Amino acid sequence: MSTLHTINKSPFSHTTLASCLQVCGNQDGILLLEDGVFGALGTAPCAEELSTLINSGLKVYALTSDVIARGLKEKVRDDISLTDYNGFVQLSIEHNCVQSWY
Repeated sequence: MSTLHTINKSPFSHTTLASCLQVCGNQDGILLLEDGVFGALGTAPCAEELSTLINSGLKVYALTSDVIARGLKEKVRDDISLTDYNGFVQLSIEHNCVQSWY
């Protein structure tokens, strides 16, 4: 069973992304939104762990509007895909469940 994990807290001030990475499987997806998009930076805490999981098949996305609102468009890692709200809905449909991390 695949899960879409949504992260809305910055990894610079919360441990939600780190906690999420401990339970993610390679069939899962992560969507970074709101301040969670700071997790898409190469300098973010957990960047190394995130890379390891991406290399094993985990898909990671960041909500484009939140990335742009925070001035991060040119700083998002190449292995993280940007998506819009329609993409968010599609990801929700493609996964068996959605887990929000607060």
